[in-house]
Amino acid sequence: MRSTGVGFSGDGFLLSVLFLGGDRVDQYYKPEHLAQFGQVSQGNPELAEKFFAYYGAVFAEGALSVREKALIALAVSHTVQCPYCIDAYSKECLQQGSDLEEMTEAIHVATAIRGGASLVHGVQMLEHVKKLSM
Repeated sequence: MRSTGVGFSGDGFLLSVLFLGGDRVDQYYKPEHLAQFGQVSQGNPELAEKFFAYYGAVFAEGALSVREKALIALAVSHTVQCPYCIDAYSKECLQQGSDLEEMTEAIHVATAIRGGASLVHGVQMLEHVKKLSM
């Protein structure tokens, strides 16, 4: 029988899985990987170049300020649960002049949307239950 256990370290990034025999395998979102993001171009330089050009254009000053875009990115980072993005956009928000209160509020906006999107699916469940109960 295979036994597994999952645990998270205090920093929230370490995932430990225990397998039969007590061997421990650690998966870790390594902060240094963020600085190596450009290396993804090794598999397809042309597509990577297009992606990074698009990414740069999206985050350039436009109808929204760079500061506003960083707050949006921070909120979305939490929604998609990307530790690399959370690190990058926490730093970017601070560099763009946002404070902890604004950053926290942005995260709550994302949380409300994600929670509401989950909850509204309850209408689908209700409809299904009503059909099955007839």
